[in-house]
Amino acid sequence: MNVFLKSSIGKKLLMSLSGLFLITFLLVHLVANLFLLGGDDAYNVATHFMDTNPVIQIMQPILAVGFLVHIIYGIIIELQNRKATPVKYKLVNQKESSKWVSRNMIWLGLFVFAFLVLHIANFFVKMKFGEMAEVNVDGVTMHDSYALVAELFECKIFSIVYIIGFIALGLHLHHAFWSAFQTIGLSNDVWRVRLSVLGDIFAVVITAGFTIIPLKIMFFG
Repeated sequence: MNVFLKSSIGKKLLMSLSGLFLITFLLVHLVANLFLLGGDDAYNVATHFMDTNPVIQIMQPILAVGFLVHIIYGIIIELQNRKATPVKYKLVNQKESSKWVSRNMIWLGLFVFAFLVLHIANFFVKMKFGEMAEVNVDGVTMHDSYALVAELFECKIFSIVYIIGFIALGLHLHHAFWSAFQTIGLSNDVWRVRLSVLGDIFAVVITAGFTIIPLKIMFFG
């Protein structure tokens, strides 16, 4: 098993499986965030449920490991690919050989990672370890998470950076979705096209779903 995980196929498999795990997380995270559109009570109740749910608390460190595995193996595979291709990229007509997104997955990934650090620092860390105001909803005292999010998104610069981050994530997902299924052997000539379409739909849903939130708060409060 150790030899397999060190092989090129093993590394790609780990990156694909961790990627599919993160794709599932994105859907769950989006559903939770969409409660912001329902107002302060709806979102505060949703975040309180997540903060007090033991399953979600157990999943948090697993999620962190998933991110690290995906990022680390993505960088390793990219470096190995570059080492195995000594020909200068400028000598190759890349527009004909591959799409821009597939050629720049590593840079999109690194940009998304930088955005992830910003996201964690401003949301997760403050909600988990910071001092937050409390509200009472239906007799239950909980953190006023909505106030924190609303204050951040009312800053147009922060909202624009947030939107750009999710556009980059959407571009990353455009290629990563079908590629992950292909790596684990669930893709062929027929399903390659179908998975590509599903990947595009998923990328649009994730990007639109997350970007509509700062736009709503920024312009309508």
